[in-house]
Amino acid sequence: MSRNDLPPSGAPVARHLSVRWYLVLVVVYVAVVQVLGFVLTRGTGGGYETTGGVWRSITVPVGVGLVLVGVTVTVLRWWRPVLTDDRPVRRWVAVVPVLMIVSILAGTDYGGLAARGAGFTVLLLAGTLFVGFAEEGLFRGIGLVALRGNGLGEGGVALWSSVVFGLAHSANLVSLGARAFVQVFVVAVAGYFFYLVRRRSGGLLLPAVLHGLWDFALITGSIVPGESYPGSFVVVVALIVLAIVVFRRRHRIEPGAA
Repeated sequence: MSRNDLPPSGAPVARHLSVRWYLVLVVVYVAVVQVLGFVLTRGTGGGYETTGGVWRSITVPVGVGLVLVGVTVTVLRWWRPVLTDDRPVRRWVAVVPVLMIVSILAGTDYGGLAARGAGFTVLLLAGTLFVGFAEEGLFRGIGLVALRGNGLGEGGVALWSSVVFGLAHSANLVSLGARAFVQVFVVAVAGYFFYLVRRRSGGLLLPAVLHGLWDFALITGSIVPGESYPGSFVVVVALIVLAIVVFRRRHRIEPGAA
């Protein structure tokens, strides 16, 4: 247990959460978001091309999920360990958030956003930031604290939090079919990068914001009906480059590693 897991003197003692109950929480979160999204978009065709579509598909369902995450953290009394992280990594890992920021800036379809208007852009940005804070809070927040609290080493924490993050997106099999399997793998890899960002930045804020902006950039590539924005491939290429860099330097992540 790290010093971030210890409550200040006189503060209520944090509760314990088993891995089993953490997985139950993940299932409940996914079910809430998926069911609400299905109910709200039924008969509308879904999609993110309109303000109504963004509101029904992202803002409301994920907003409810974000509330669920916040209530859970409050009940567990985990705000401090969820929001902060005292397990630093080596300095070069800063290349992960830097490259992600560059790819977000390069991969956003600014022309498509301009055509949709300021109201649509603000709503989409708010919705994707909801996603960032909800999913980072659940997977790199509650998930990391739960896995660490159940005795996993940092390698196991990184692996299983990323695997669970990827598998949670298998719910998209309903809408994407077999393509969802590719998404599961890609999301799991991205989850590991967000894990590194959390440790490098010392907390949940930066990975949550990056997660939201990453989704924002990807979604802008499909907001114009019948068209795909070529710049979206920049985000995919960045993911591949990051995977290569991190894999080659995987033994130089932990402080003091040879």
